[in-house]
Amino acid sequence: MSDKAVPERNPDAVRSYTKALLADLQALEEILARGMIESGVRRLGAEQEAFLVDRSFQPASVAPEVLARMGDDAFTHELARFNVEMNLDPVPLEGTCFRAVQDQIESLLAKARAAAEEEGADVLLAGILPTITKAVLTLDNITPIPRYFALNDALNRLRGGNPYNLKVVGWDELHVQHDSVMLEACNASCQFHLQVSADEFAPFYNAAQAVLAPVLAAAANSPILFGKRLWAETRIALFQQSLDTRDTSVHQRDMLPRVRFGEHWVDGSVVELFQEDIARFRVLLAGEVEEDPLATLAEGGVPSLKALQFFNGTIYRWNRPCYGVMNGVPHLRIESRVLPSGPTVLDEVANGAFWAGLVLGVPDEVGDVTRRMDFDEARSNFIAAARLGLNAGFEWFDGEAIDARTLILDRLLPIAERSLTAAGVDVADVSKYLGVVRARVEAGQNGTVWALRSVANLKETGTRSERLAAIAATALRLQKEGRPVHEWEPAALTEAGGWEQTFTRVGQYMNTTLFTVAEDELVEMAAFLMDRKQIRHVPVEDERHRLVGLLSYREILKMMAESPGRGIPEDVEVRDVMDPSPTWISPDTPTVDAIEIMRDNDLSCLPVIKEGRLVGLVSEREFLPIAYQLLNEKLGQE
Repeated sequence: MSDKAVPERNPDAVRSYTKALLADLQALEEILARGMIESGVRRLGAEQEAFLVDRSFQPASVAPEVLARMGDDAFTHELARFNVEMNLDPVPLEGTCFRAVQDQIESLLAKARAAAEEEGADVLLAGILPTITKAVLTLDNITPIPRYFALNDALNRLRGGNPYNLKVVGWDELHVQHDSVMLEACNASCQFHLQVSADEFAPFYNAAQAVLAPVLAAAANSPILFGKRLWAETRIALFQQSLDTRDTSVHQRDMLPRVRFGEHWVDGSVVELFQEDIARFRVLLAGEVEEDPLATLAEGGVPSLKALQFFNGTIYRWNRPCYGVMNGVPHLRIESRVLPSGPTVLDEVANGAFWAGLVLGVPDEVGDVTRRMDFDEARSNFIAAARLGLNAGFEWFDGEAIDARTLILDRLLPIAERSLTAAGVDVADVSKYLGVVRARVEAGQNGTVWALRSVANLKETGTRSERLAAIAATALRLQKEGRPVHEWEPAALTEAGGWEQTFTRVGQYMNTTLFTVAEDELVEMAAFLMDRKQIRHVPVEDERHRLVGLLSYREILKMMAESPGRGIPEDVEVRDVMDPSPTWISPDTPTVDAIEIMRDNDLSCLPVIKEGRLVGLVSEREFLPIAYQLLNEKLGQE
């Protein structure tokens, strides 16, 4: 399978691919039965995802150009043109392996930044880019590879054409609709892979499930999406909902999301997980598979199981089972997809060391986790960590109630330290990376806490766009310095590199907290609203949030002047007074263009429309900060 794979509507093609998938599963069972899976070797691998940002710290859609400049197979495309992925070479889990992983990431990151600079961009490590907006999540920004268009089409078809509904409630509340898979492009992770033998897979995988909650609590780095403060690790809710193909109308069926924690412990082997996924989920992308895995085995070869691997890539368990072949030998890996990108490479590798140490150490020191914890408790702990981070409380082994920070500091870090040391990892490396986790938890500042403290520090200063740009700019500067996040000071507004950076396009500063009316409402009600809220323009929209008109104080004053009593006539509806065809713009309209439109047409307000729906408003009020800054600069030069 490759990036050229497409979703086949032809039933014959789907059946052919399904046969290949089932043959791969049968071949895997045979591989396990023959004892062919590599054992006695521990390897650690990683995949680093990142965002490309422009000079104003907005998403920069230049990934194809950046990758072309590098011409390096270690870099691959991601879903959006503003994402990149770096794939590391696996290293034996011993000696200075974590230092080697950090060196690899930093080397690749430096290369990517050099190429991005040639395109006027930079590379930022973040679980969710603070400055990302819905305006950039269009198919214009999808990476131009057939597989991604095919994925979008397949998901839309399974959803029956229904929109993607994203609802997350945290410190703030976010509820938006979207029409494509591009919501998934808001996520970036730093995924770690741990190679295990076939016999070890079940206990190590179950341990990975049990410890995922405290690891996530320590590593959380994604509290902000579309300017809203949501979960400690908002990626968890966002990723699940952005790839959810379930039909909410079938309310009596227990249908599983493609992105999930899981449903039960593993009893025997890795085959259980693959079997369940194949049974539960339809094929998204089908293509030709040339390999006959059973024939390859019969001839003494090692099958690649391409169909199974490709299908597995469309199922998103937070701990994903993986099959691969290296140097002609098949192996199994546990891939942790939960860890976010950033805040620094040092923080990321510290997270990976903590996770790997617990996966290896918990079965030895705790025993069979399935006898010490109910699976539903493990899943509940995971959601609590995603929501609350270091403030989460867990129901731990044998029903013990314990808070995240105490659990990490007193119980889990010592286990990880002992297991990594026993595995032959350099003592100095163990101390360095687990020490970062310890200091972070003791200080009570992971990436999420830093971002929220920055939001509080920036409160009442600048516009929302400026504040979010300042957070992104500060994060970029500090991650380049390499200091771990527990040492970071809150972001300052001056970090954004100048006020003009956040006013280049309308979507960066438009007013999105709108007061609107319907066209059949009374003008008297609209006038009351305008008076109480001190606003001069009220958009008129229908039930689907489509703009149908614009009502301004000028029209109301004109109507009052023409009425016999010099007041608002009774029973006059908004539709009788509004402008039914107002001039409007899109969120990506350059500020200069918006000002020219308003000047040339003698307008004081412009509704902002995206995909046919009202999303914002710009008026003279929104341009006042620009005028103020320009005036200050002018006076300062004289």
